[in-house]
Amino acid sequence: MSAKLDRRHFIAAGTTTLAMPFVVRGASAQGASQGTWPARQIRMICSYPAGGQTDLLARAYGEFISKQVGKTVVVENKPGASGAIGTAEVARAEPDGHTILCSISTTYIMNRVVMKNPGYDMDKDLTLVSVIPGAGLLLVANPKTGVKTLEDFVAFARKSGKVNFGTYSAGSAPHMTINELNKQYGLNIEPVHYRGEAPMWTGMLEGTLDAAMGSYTAAQSVLQSDRGTVFAVHSKKVDAIPNVKTLPEQGATSKFFTVSGFTGWAVPKATPQPVVDRLAELCVAANNDQKVKEVLATFVLEPAIGFKETNALYQRELPIWIESAKSLGLEPA
Repeated sequence: MSAKLDRRHFIAAGTTTLAMPFVVRGASAQGASQGTWPARQIRMICSYPAGGQTDLLARAYGEFISKQVGKTVVVENKPGASGAIGTAEVARAEPDGHTILCSISTTYIMNRVVMKNPGYDMDKDLTLVSVIPGAGLLLVANPKTGVKTLEDFVAFARKSGKVNFGTYSAGSAPHMTINELNKQYGLNIEPVHYRGEAPMWTGMLEGTLDAAMGSYTAAQSVLQSDRGTVFAVHSKKVDAIPNVKTLPEQGATSKFFTVSGFTGWAVPKATPQPVVDRLAELCVAANNDQKVKEVLATFVLEPAIGFKETNALYQRELPIWIESAKSLGLEPA
């Protein structure tokens, strides 16, 4: 299967509007007419900008859902404040299954640590429906360092005294990875925070960073131009580079190196469980759709998982994320 994807299939004036004459039976929802869901158009609010990974996933899965339920699914991008703006809007929406959030683990977990008032309480205001477990993030070194393994990187950092390491935001997974490596190995790695992956990898291309960490897809500009060498993967193997070992496989012991992060969907807390279950079923069924497969392949992602699996993953990873995030010592803004 080709990993190439024509984004024009998913991006059209910031919205996707699709409908086919099929009606879902059997799911009752408060506010839905005649005890059916959906009773009208569905809003899927994506809390990140159009054109990015989260947006393309929202559009691909939204298109599939629309075909199955016979109602228009409109994807609306409401970015800002690490996803908090769009998330707060969904948290305030009518809990009838007609407003759905698509966001990432930063929004669902990290914002409670780095923000004094994100505008929502994840545990009180929202219910996770289904998530796509994250792919292993790559740790990439500047070729001038000679680093090819974690052991090499630790030795380089000790010899250099200080190493600069790119992240795509303060409080991100790369930021926490730096903190955990510093603690375990007694290093002085200095995070350099960018506003997103694109400018971070540009820093690598320009040779201003010793190392950086991010997604396989976004790192391709660096890897294909031989401006970076992958020396480890954060938590899980990446199929495209199976010979690169994970951090735990190379001796890193932090519990944070066992979490994957995720992208996924949530609804207002009081949404009836039958509607939640049906949405989760649709997300899982979408994994077999060709367009969805293409998006997953493009970003080297696993398929969406069901409601029970989603919430088990969330409960398992939540305390690890929180503990690691608090150890950064960031003051909530």
